[in-house]
Amino acid sequence: MTPKKAAEKRRGPARAEGQCLCGAIQFEIGVPARWAWHDHSARSRQAHGAAYATYVGCWRSRFRILKGADELSRFTEPETGHVRSFCSQCGTPIAYERVHAPQMINVPRALISSGTGREPRYHIAIDQMQDWTYLGEALSPLKGFPGVVWTRGKRKRA
Repeated sequence: MTPKKAAEKRRGPARAEGQCLCGAIQFEIGVPARWAWHDHSARSRQAHGAAYATYVGCWRSRFRILKGADELSRFTEPETGHVRSFCSQCGTPIAYERVHAPQMINVPRALISSGTGREPRYHIAIDQMQDWTYLGEALSPLKGFPGVVWTRGKRKRA
């Protein structure tokens, strides 16, 4: 193994790849990512159809579409000017670009199967977190449904 290859192996990959649900769009980001966070804002919740979205952010120059650039659709939020890109085939959110940070691209963390060099330690818009969001309470297996767990209600004493 050459010294250069050995150094690369110690450092890990210089990029992380991701893709949309249908695979029509594939991309890569340079790692380590610049940051990672959980976004509890109503806009991200609606865009993802989930309690919150987890993003990794990278410099625009370290984001590259590998496949399917022509399948990428864009939506500009009228109130903010922020741009959300998604796959025109399956609807997967691909990127989130904020007006106040034009040099950055934010990508949903769930689309990347490998490490990104950053763990999400920040929560954005925590004041918009919904009361139905899972907060780590104890879960129990649901009898007769393998792989399903639930939050037990408090038992009433007789």
